[in-house]
Amino acid sequence: MPKISLIIPVCNAQNFLSRALQSCINQTFKDIEIIIIDDKSEDESLKIALEFAKKDQRIKIFKNDKNLGTFASRNLGVLKSSADFVMFLDADDFLPLKACEVAFCSIKSELDLLCFDAFVHRVKTKQFYRFKKDEIFTKKQFLEFLTNQKHYCWSVWAKVFKKDLILKIFEKIDIFERLCYGEDVLFCYFYFMLCEKIAVFKECLYHYEFNEKGRYENKNKEILWQNYQDKKKSLEILKTIKNDFWEFNEKFFLNLEKEIKGLEGRL
Repeated sequence: MPKISLIIPVCNAQNFLSRALQSCINQTFKDIEIIIIDDKSEDESLKIALEFAKKDQRIKIFKNDKNLGTFASRNLGVLKSSADFVMFLDADDFLPLKACEVAFCSIKSELDLLCFDAFVHRVKTKQFYRFKKDEIFTKKQFLEFLTNQKHYCWSVWAKVFKKDLILKIFEKIDIFERLCYGEDVLFCYFYFMLCEKIAVFKECLYHYEFNEKGRYENKNKEILWQNYQDKKKSLEILKTIKNDFWEFNEKFFLNLEKEIKGLEGRL
């Protein structure tokens, strides 16, 4: 059984997919599986994936019968996975060669989540979260830590999740909720609430590509509208969750509402 499952949702990513897959198969840590969920791509993405799969048996390809969106596709990838630990990769991003090796060497039995920093490629390459040091937090400490960060650390990338905890999320939410934006926030919020101990590392284990045609950088009005609608839906779902972290929730929901208002102003 593989030690880590790398899950890649794919939809019309022909310009970047080869780089993403090459970064996976070249990992120094070989005991992995690479799960591709093709979300009804209309370009050459599936063909590219199939060519890679011919050369590497660790690659497993699953095709959605209809376009389900990023959230559902990732969730289906988890259900298809075999490893105890899960990492997510977007098809237009890529991993450093030692990402899985560093991730697996950092896993300890008492840790429920590993959060790493990431390189972000725009005009210049920069570290995104800029964690100052490696630390281990309780859930309460971690939520307090998040509120003091410039970025809330809500992306599913640059993290290592436990599959058994993800499956507990699936008991609480519709895994086929059609979301292409804001889905990271929804997923991570549920996951954070199930954690007892969370580790943060200053090392970068991910390369995020600012793609002008990507989901978040796209300025197309139709895409912006979908972004706005999905984030509103995610916030509505999050506000139904009952827990004792009201002070954190208040700050966090205010932050999300500002983001949604910003999108509304661009429509």
